[in-house]
Amino acid sequence: MCRWLAYSGRSVPLEAVLFQPEHSLIEQSLNSRLGHTTTNGDGFGVGWYGRHSELPFRYRSLHPAWSDTNLREAARAVRAPLFVAHVRAATGTPTQETNCHPFRFGRWLFVHNGMIRQYSHMRRELMMAVAPHLFRWIEGSTDSEVMFFLALTFGLERDPRGALEQMAGLIEEVGRRYDVEEPLNMTVCVTDGEQVVAVRYSSEGASRSLFHSTSFRQLRALYPEDPRILAAGDDAFLVLSEPLIDVQGVWEEIPEATILMAKGSDIQSHRFVPRPPASGLAVVRSA
Repeated sequence: MCRWLAYSGRSVPLEAVLFQPEHSLIEQSLNSRLGHTTTNGDGFGVGWYGRHSELPFRYRSLHPAWSDTNLREAARAVRAPLFVAHVRAATGTPTQETNCHPFRFGRWLFVHNGMIRQYSHMRRELMMAVAPHLFRWIEGSTDSEVMFFLALTFGLERDPRGALEQMAGLIEEVGRRYDVEEPLNMTVCVTDGEQVVAVRYSSEGASRSLFHSTSFRQLRALYPEDPRILAAGDDAFLVLSEPLIDVQGVWEEIPEATILMAKGSDIQSHRFVPRPPASGLAVVRSA
C-alpha cells in the first residue's frame, strides 16, 4: 500500500519531517514497518501552502522518493506551516505522475492509503457519479483520485465529514451491487490549508495503520534542545501512517471508523459512518 503524513503548526522546513526523523516518511518509502508492503517506490508527492499563493503547491514524481535528489534539495529550501506528503505502492493502476498523490482541486489536497477492491468492475459507475463540471479535472486512472472527486461532488468544501461519509457510502453501495465483499479500505486526509481532516475506515473493520501526535509540549520536554521541535511550536500536529520516532506516549493510534478534524489547537474526533449520498449534489466551484 502507501504511506502518508500531514503536518500543521509553525512554518518549518519540509526536511524536518520528511527526512530527518529516525523513521521518516522517506525511510518508510524503503522500509515500512507497519505497511501492507515494505517498500513504497511507485512514486511520491508533496503538497504545501505558501504565503504568496492562494493555491497549494505540489511536487510529484513517478520515481522512488528515496532516490530523488531534487526532493531532498526542495525539502531543504521550502518552509511551510501546513503540508502533506505521500509515498506510493501501486494497487492495480499504472505508475505514472498523474496517479501520484496528493491530488488537488482549488485549495484542497487529498491523499489516500488503501484501495477500492475490484475497482475495474466498479470504475465506470463510480466515475459517472462525479459531478459533470468536475469530471474534466480528473487527470489519472487511480481509484484514489476518483474518491477525491466524489467527495468534492458531495460537498467537501462545505461539509468535509458529510462529503467523505457519502463518498464511502456510495462505494459500498456500488460494491454490493457488483457482489464485491468489503469494497473499501482507506485512510485518507484532506486539507484546504486551514484544517486537516483524516479518516480511518474499512468495510471489513481492519484498516491500514493511522496515528496522530499527542502533544508537542511533551516532545519539547523530552528533547528541549531539538531545534525542529522548538520551531514547530506547542500547537503543532501530525497525522501519519507510521510514527516517525519510537518514543512512548508521543503517538496515539486512531481507532477504526473514526474521523479526526484538526484546526490549529482544536482537534475533534468523531465516529465515521458511511451513508448513501444525498439526493441533491452540492454545487462545487470550478477551479
